[in-house]
Amino acid sequence: AVNCLDQHVEKSPNRVALIWERDEPGTAVHVTYRELLDLTCRLANTLKKYGIQKGDRVAIYMSVSPLSVAAMLACARIGAVHTVVFAGFSAEALAGRIMDSGCKAVITYNQGVRGGRIIELKATVDEAVKSCPSIKHVFVAQRTDNKVQMGDRDIPLEEEMTKADSVCTPESMDSEDMLFMLYTSGSTGKPKGIVHTQAGYLLYAALTHKYVFDYQQGDVFGCVADIGWITGHSYVVYGPLCNGATSVLFESTPVYPDPGRYWEVVQRLKINQFYGAPTAIRLLLNYGEEWVKKYDRSSLKVLGSVGEPINKEAWQWFHQVVGEGRCALVDTWWQTETGGICIAPRPSEEKAEIVPAMAMRPFFGIVPVLMDENGDVIEGNDVSGALCIAQPWPGMARTIHGDHQRFIDAYFKAYPGYYFTGDGAYRSQKGYYQITGRMDDIINISGHRLGTAEIEDAMADHPEVPETAVVGYPHKIKGEGAFAFIVLKEQTAHVDHIKEELKTIVASKIAKYAVPDHILVVKRLPKTRSGKIMRRLLRKVVTEQSGNMGDVTTLDDPSVVNEILDAYQKYKKSSS
Repeated sequence: AVNCLDQHVEKSPNRVALIWERDEPGTAVHVTYRELLDLTCRLANTLKKYGIQKGDRVAIYMSVSPLSVAAMLACARIGAVHTVVFAGFSAEALAGRIMDSGCKAVITYNQGVRGGRIIELKATVDEAVKSCPSIKHVFVAQRTDNKVQMGDRDIPLEEEMTKADSVCTPESMDSEDMLFMLYTSGSTGKPKGIVHTQAGYLLYAALTHKYVFDYQQGDVFGCVADIGWITGHSYVVYGPLCNGATSVLFESTPVYPDPGRYWEVVQRLKINQFYGAPTAIRLLLNYGEEWVKKYDRSSLKVLGSVGEPINKEAWQWFHQVVGEGRCALVDTWWQTETGGICIAPRPSEEKAEIVPAMAMRPFFGIVPVLMDENGDVIEGNDVSGALCIAQPWPGMARTIHGDHQRFIDAYFKAYPGYYFTGDGAYRSQKGYYQITGRMDDIINISGHRLGTAEIEDAMADHPEVPETAVVGYPHKIKGEGAFAFIVLKEQTAHVDHIKEELKTIVASKIAKYAVPDHILVVKRLPKTRSGKIMRRLLRKVVTEQSGNMGDVTTLDDPSVVNEILDAYQKYKKSSS
């Protein structure tokens, strides 16, 4: 908190820290470093008044705003650990994260506003905390003028903050004390609480922000990510603020009120670095160039892409149409677990080449290696393998909350002595890195990482559905979509009705973006003799590579393959 606020308030209190681009077009709010420190201290003192102490966990379930940033920094200031939960998650997903982390309080808004629609945040929190005995207080801020139900444990946040002292002495923290936890999908159904600590994380976020984007004092840095994801933590909040930057908070969507929203904001706020997700670029590309060309983008110097590998078509459009071919485009590869950007085209020598759709160059101190199936390092260039990192770096996660063994198993067991990223990569003739995608049962929907097991677990709750298998398939806009194969109980009628119920279950257990695009009923799933579902075969079916099924000898009954292919062909015919 001191590095992000106090040091700048001493030198330049009236420098703008945050520009809040609210959902309502053209209603930006500027917050200076002095004002943000004041907000943060009042919020911190309010938390302390209600018994939040160093080491306590606090859930933040809020849309992007100066107050949600102040909530994160207030926790940091008093030594409490924040866990931000994306405000699109369901009550059940929120409750699971609160229970796993043992939060004492939740900070939320009465409602959220996104794309012109109201999101019932407080109602979701009320539903979630019913099953969370650890929660003592719910702090409720006002984003809209609408009244919401307030109960015994609910505290009106702004009212309390006006009464609070605007000075709060920061807690003294060890460099390895926990700063925050952030939940991410794993290959089992249970999300894992990734732990980041104080000094290493902040140093790494600040350095990558400065060097990858060539951030100069006075620039307006526009990262349009939500604070519920690691990108929002590192490149909306901690990195930019540690560097004394002006950071944009984007509350809306790329298509509200129209598909020109991003570029109108770039023109109005004079944004210099624009950092966004390929899924949004692919969406906007479909609306054509006129929405971009309507606005002046001459302030832009650097464009960035994050969340998933960007395809060539989207890269070219982003670079040529949005950036007029004159901005460096950095395709950044990193993870919740790495804390900050690990591979990106910049920093590099001045004017060094940037190859489209390639992350290219490791950041300072990052030593990537490619491994083969036998666990040996692959030397030389023009090769592919499992992407690992050979030595530690300051921003790396320290553990999974409450389950260090899972941390070891997930990242350090597959290739002893190396951090395994879960991604495959190609090293080009010139030695540049290109990420080829996940090597496990994890898919990336619109930049959101999601274990297929999570979707399967949610659908398995339906009484008529004994078995499910979910695989990813290429999707024109989302990058990947979920395709579900389900087995129904004997004599089940109303198949369409069940499909609708399954979609509702997934939305309520996880979030709307997790709902499968396709659900196909099959008689049985392809299994090995030991009962393991061979998802690889299902992937081949939906990507229409059925001519090349590979080894099916381990299947319990190889005739299942044709059975599923027939069902898929019929489904395709009826869909089209």
